[in-house]
Amino acid sequence: MAGALAGIRIVDLTNVILGPYGTMLLADQGADVIKVEAPEGDAVRHIGKPGKTAGMGPTYLYVNRNKRSLCLDLKNERARAALLKVVEGADAFVHAFRPQAIEGLRLGYEEIRKIKPDIVYVGAYGYSADGPYGRLPAYDDAIQARFGIADLMGRAAGDDVPRYPPTIIADKTVGLTFAFSTLAALMHRQRTGEGQFVEVPMFETMAAWLMVEHLWERTFSDSGEVGYSRLLARTRKPFRTLDGWMAILPYIDKHWRNFFEIIGRPEVLEDPRYSTLNARSLHINDMYAMVEALAPTKTTAQWVEILDRAQIPNAPVMRPSDLLEDPHLVWRQLFRKYPHPSEGEVMMVEPPMRMSRTPPAIRTMAPLQGADSRAVLREAGLGASEIDALKAAGALIEP
Repeated sequence: MAGALAGIRIVDLTNVILGPYGTMLLADQGADVIKVEAPEGDAVRHIGKPGKTAGMGPTYLYVNRNKRSLCLDLKNERARAALLKVVEGADAFVHAFRPQAIEGLRLGYEEIRKIKPDIVYVGAYGYSADGPYGRLPAYDDAIQARFGIADLMGRAAGDDVPRYPPTIIADKTVGLTFAFSTLAALMHRQRTGEGQFVEVPMFETMAAWLMVEHLWERTFSDSGEVGYSRLLARTRKPFRTLDGWMAILPYIDKHWRNFFEIIGRPEVLEDPRYSTLNARSLHINDMYAMVEALAPTKTTAQWVEILDRAQIPNAPVMRPSDLLEDPHLVWRQLFRKYPHPSEGEVMMVEPPMRMSRTPPAIRTMAPLQGADSRAVLREAGLGASEIDALKAAGALIEP
């Protein structure tokens, strides 16, 4: 069964995580994503312990599945001309170069739309290209520091020492926005025939993402507090039980009423400080302190049984390795093994969404560098002698 984006071709000049994660999401939905790599290859090929083959690291295998690899030295004019032939048959052209770098390759929007007027052209940048930071390099940790999450992590921990969450939150979140923005522009193109330039900046995307809840009182007043009080409460944390740790999360009135009935203290909600959702939000440290004091009186399993019965949100704290054995994820078959042509059997994470008519799927494994160079160029109309000449000139790389 074809994916929802079958028939859409995307020329993808992104590398590392942000762009490849976004284009992987599109490839899982059936898009033909042509991954264009420089001779040195995508840096993420070399991150982590590889399988059987150098340049086939675990993260590379994940975010580059369902793609084809075209390896060109775009500093060579003949390689650039070959790429433009490929672009002629594409629906979207996406990259994550800094503005000056993509212009230096003469692959900016104005150049690309000369040969493909209706192209959807998407650039993922660290910062909006024409802004004060527009020419600065950007990596996940630097964006985390700048958009506020490192500060909030330290404040919430209670020691005011900034720290990064242990995941590349900016790359993956902006990758989602990158995929969504590409789809929105493709939908406009389908309706009107018009292509367009799309800019997806990391800093602005993550600032907007963070301030959904943390704009807080500044929504109404220039002197209001910035920061959602519940999320900054130092007692908001997993609670230690008799034999482990878990999240215990009464939230709405019903949850708190049921919780205090369970522990035999229904009179707590008669206190004006705790009687309404708004009042509790202003005294949330008190509320969580009560939960923290009670949590060690029962095992995690006992709490889960009691809280589930009372319909109070809760969850045991699990390690990432536990997810591989989680009964719900095992039922969902989220982790599955696939044969890879060079690496043998590899584990993949399935697309999490389910679609009744156009299900996403893992159709092919991440390619060796340049594995599809010849086939992609043939599809673009280059003859065998032209392709051989590119290879002889060092402009084209094959495995």
